[in-house]
Amino acid sequence: MKAAMFHGHEDVRLEEVDVPQVGPGGVLARVEVALTCGTDRKMYLRGHPLFEPPFVFGHEFAGTVVEVGSEVENVKPGMRVVAANSAPCGRCFYCVRGAQSMCENLYLRLSGAFAEYIDIPPPLVQKNMLEIPEGVSFRDAALVEPLACVVHGIERSGIRLGDTVVINGAGPIGLMFVRLASLRAACVIVTDVRDDRLVRAKQLGADVTINVSSIEDPVAAVREVANDGRGADVAIEAVGLPAPWQNTIRMVRKGGVANLFGGCASGTTITVDTALVHYSEVQIRGVFHLTPKTVVRALGLISEGVVTSEQLVTSELPLDRLDEILRLLVSHDNLKTAVRP
Repeated sequence: MKAAMFHGHEDVRLEEVDVPQVGPGGVLARVEVALTCGTDRKMYLRGHPLFEPPFVFGHEFAGTVVEVGSEVENVKPGMRVVAANSAPCGRCFYCVRGAQSMCENLYLRLSGAFAEYIDIPPPLVQKNMLEIPEGVSFRDAALVEPLACVVHGIERSGIRLGDTVVINGAGPIGLMFVRLASLRAACVIVTDVRDDRLVRAKQLGADVTINVSSIEDPVAAVREVANDGRGADVAIEAVGLPAPWQNTIRMVRKGGVANLFGGCASGTTITVDTALVHYSEVQIRGVFHLTPKTVVRALGLISEGVVTSEQLVTSELPLDRLDEILRLLVSHDNLKTAVRP
């Protein structure tokens, strides 16, 4: 089969490889649509410490089952499925306390999607593979994994009806936050450095947009329009850089919540004003990944048309045009590319 093989940072090649074999508990699916994402971008530019190349690039996908392991129940060839990229064990210290995204034995897979076929391992089949409802396109269904992360982030943010919420960053993840926050909040403020992304944020429900590329003090600009100068009830960082992390903390009101969602590079540190945290009772929350429940909720939101690929996918290309797919992956002009093997 054709596959985009990751050999190292900035080294992904289209190659002919064997179709994956599946064991008794696994499933083989034909990839109908795969999507690029921010994690792919980070991996392409700097590699990943947990995964040794070579491996098939990409992990967001939706497909059609073509082979089912002998121990797999209620799955048949021809079934349309989508799978998240991880599965908690359900038994460890964190899982039994309901913190499945913190699972000590988390099965994590960030590979396999940019190919004609993908094997879905037993942990994913058991915990995080779902049938795609009738009427939902493969392209929409492929958004399940990133949307499940955002659903988890929204739930951990504690947004209440009528809150003022600021979202820093209007990339694909930030825009999903905009869409979901707009269903709860009275006012959604979005910051970014690109006008085109801020226009899209408006289309998805943002009330106020601020281009911070030429603003000396983004914090002051946000606080001016948030709760009459008090600051936002909830501020969400969706960029993954230290400066926006620090700004996000300073944008919330007394007693507000700062959700630091975007993952920074390993070894990164930030500086926090201890007086601000102490005297203003600012709540700082790191939020990571997803849970099986948020995967189900994400597919439900997609099924209801709340989040669609039309909102987030800005290009579509066959896998044969891998060079162009990779160029768009690192380009800030593109949100997500739908890849058709």
